[in-house]
Amino acid sequence: MKKAILILCVISIGFLMSCSNNAKDKINPKNVTTADVRDAKAKLLPAITFTKTNHDFGTINEGDIVEHNFTFTNTGNAPLVIINAKGSCGCTVSKWTKEPIAPGAKGDMLVRFNSNGKPNLQNKQVTITTNTEKGKEILKIKAMVTPKGKTAISGTPLSE
Repeated sequence: MKKAILILCVISIGFLMSCSNNAKDKINPKNVTTADVRDAKAKLLPAITFTKTNHDFGTINEGDIVEHNFTFTNTGNAPLVIINAKGSCGCTVSKWTKEPIAPGAKGDMLVRFNSNGKPNLQNKQVTITTNTEKGKEILKIKAMVTPKGKTAISGTPLSE
């Protein structure tokens, strides 16, 4: 039994010693250059930075159509492209620049909310699809909608 264990140990040590080839001798220099170029290009990405991502319209009357302009800057080092902007419901519509936005340039995203048929507290969001590393950004809007038949005065709904 002791002989068998000793033989297994010697064989194991022999295998371990034979696997100690230097790994860096197997690296192809052409592949290193290709990887360096690929990694340098990966760093050239646009980045979108909004001045603010939330907006509260306050108290509005049902049926009001309100809008807010969200301003952003391309803080990356490649042209920014906004592919799509989709509201969480059909009552929220967005308009944006369709052309690429150069690094350092500013842009606007107009968000319009139609409160018709949307009484009480409303929280909506717009999901923006871009060519940034993250790929998606979210803008949020909020409004307290006074139901029809009541009127908002100075931000306070009146009872009937």
